[in-house]
Amino acid sequence: MTTALDAIDVRTPNSARVYDYMLGGKDNFAADREAAEQVLRVFPETRDAVRRNREFLGNAVRRLAEYGIRQFVDIGAGLPTRDNVHEVAHAAAPGARTVYVDNDPLVCVHGRALLANTSTVAMIDGDVRKPEDIRDQVSQTGLVDWNRPVGLLMVAMLQLVEDPYEHVAMLRDLLAPGSHLVISHLSRTQKRAGDTGRLQDIYAQGGVPLFPRGPETIDRFFGDFERVDLDRFIPPHIACRFAQLGWAAVGLKR
Repeated sequence: MTTALDAIDVRTPNSARVYDYMLGGKDNFAADREAAEQVLRVFPETRDAVRRNREFLGNAVRRLAEYGIRQFVDIGAGLPTRDNVHEVAHAAAPGARTVYVDNDPLVCVHGRALLANTSTVAMIDGDVRKPEDIRDQVSQTGLVDWNRPVGLLMVAMLQLVEDPYEHVAMLRDLLAPGSHLVISHLSRTQKRAGDTGRLQDIYAQGGVPLFPRGPETIDRFFGDFERVDLDRFIPPHIACRFAQLGWAAVGLKR
């Protein structure tokens, strides 16, 4: 019988597996490690930045749980690793519910295996470019009520989509007042434009287009959401240190 794992191409770098390698994970192959090392030669700070990005995600989930958010939807979840969203949420609020969304077969297989015996967590195969499908599948899990506040997470994934503004706007419209939108994104700055171009070339070799954006362009994803003080989620000196590589923010729907 053919499974999703049988279709995995281990010879071509995969963005989720490259990210996993940067985090010190084991769910990656030689092609992923080589691509990661190429990235590190262009942006030596990438490994630390990836870990700080994961720290930002954990801080955001923890804070939102403390604010009363009890349901999370993580789009572009990536491979399971340490301090997963549902684990952080449960530590802060034991009744919290999480739905992971990804369009990578490997991620979905691993996610479902990890979460098989966890009643407050689900993994669905979904694409940010199909927000209505995400809405329906998330609803079918019975874990998320779109009429109540949601923590919607899109961390380090929108840079992989060419023009996601309309799709993100549709997802924003689904959210009830009191919901939060959490985004981190690869930056394009004038100072590191050449390095960013080389980074795009590395990803293109694996058939993965990469779309870094400037801070003002990334900020458009939040629409009319109120920006929450970022200092609550990541120390200012860390945000400043990685400003040439990444940008992050949290928005509140009033």
